[in-house]
Amino acid sequence: MFDALSEKLQATLSDVRGHGTLSEDDIKKAMREIRLALLEADVNFKVVKEFTTTVRDRAMGADVIGQLNPGQQVVKIVNEELAALMGGESAGITFSSRPPTVILMAGLQGSGKTTGTAKLAKHLMSEHGSSVAVAACDVYRPAAVDQLVKVGAQVGATVYQQGTDKDPVDIARWALDQAKMDGKDVLIVDTAGRLHVDASLMDELVKIKAAVQPQTVLLVVDAMTGQDAVNVAEQFGAAVDFDGVVMTKMDGDARGGAALSVKAVTGKPILFSSTGEKLDQFERFHPDRVAQRILGMGDVLSFIEKAEGQFDEDEAKELERKLRKNEFTLEDFLKQLKQIRKMGPLTSLLGMIPGFAGQQLKGLKVDEREMDRIEAIILSMTPLERRRPELIKGSRRLRIAKGSGVSVQQVNQLVKQFAQMRKMMKSLGSGKMPDMQQLMKGAR
Repeated sequence: MFDALSEKLQATLSDVRGHGTLSEDDIKKAMREIRLALLEADVNFKVVKEFTTTVRDRAMGADVIGQLNPGQQVVKIVNEELAALMGGESAGITFSSRPPTVILMAGLQGSGKTTGTAKLAKHLMSEHGSSVAVAACDVYRPAAVDQLVKVGAQVGATVYQQGTDKDPVDIARWALDQAKMDGKDVLIVDTAGRLHVDASLMDELVKIKAAVQPQTVLLVVDAMTGQDAVNVAEQFGAAVDFDGVVMTKMDGDARGGAALSVKAVTGKPILFSSTGEKLDQFERFHPDRVAQRILGMGDVLSFIEKAEGQFDEDEAKELERKLRKNEFTLEDFLKQLKQIRKMGPLTSLLGMIPGFAGQQLKGLKVDEREMDRIEAIILSMTPLERRRPELIKGSRRLRIAKGSGVSVQQVNQLVKQFAQMRKMMKSLGSGKMPDMQQLMKGAR
């Protein structure tokens, strides 16, 4: 996400940071580079012009010219304006004081609306503890109802459906009555999409909206379509007022033009972003955090939130105790590895860590298959071998290698590295600094 734009902006601002003082010509040159980077990222032309004008005007002021750290001030201004461009503070769902809260999902066919409906349901259940139902009102697309039933079941949401033979407005009205009788906190209505914005699509949306009177209308757009996504949002907004955007396929969009343009063009913020194919790869959109990621500043808050979602406090205390007592086993290591992988792709996680983002990640390829191999090796061990890896010799190593489909050398390497890690943890637990020279010798 934003990889190409991030690389170019960071290179430009790195050059700005290198100046002890900044002249007006230096700032104008930087603005030209930023303008080109944004245009290449498929950001709306008018948005680019307004953005660079605002940054230039602020940078030309007394806040920058003549200051001791002008480069840092320019970076600060760019960061603030990027966040403002995408909506400033993060917004969320407006919940009704009298449940159920009704959320209407709209969008074109192929935008990821049905999957996005299930992802939103899972998010509301896990983040807010809401009891969620979804209504299958897309009666036109082949297998749309079946798809919603399937993904709805996977996330644990109740699915209200009446097949494809009834009017979607009647289905929506019936689903709302069902949600009230079942005491649901939230009802998400999945509507039909078309290949393009047309009168029949808008007319049906207007009728469904009137029937269920939603607290929030969300427009689902595909980030991969760039400015087409912004144009679709603008057309929808002219016909059916919506409250916010769900941006799907953000993980596949290296440019980011849609995300950077949609708020400025439509006046509606991005509320959620879908960052992967899995049903839990869905999160609230935080403009300030995204701006920091683009500029290589990391995103510590999102990293912590992801970690908190996977690690139990009691388990964390027990893990700390084991590390201090040198009782950390390969079984524990496997458990922690699985929890970390649930947080998302490792490259994405590294991008959230300050000092390990942006340029530092350029060219770095984290091989997820290596993680698979490590899991396979540990799973091929007996419980005793996981607790006491020092027992893994000769025939045991050969059996583990065959069982996990790797070489004996790879088994040897894992056992050796784990022993070194335990040695280092033991030194830290006793309050001593580990002997790094000895560790390095052991690693050779």
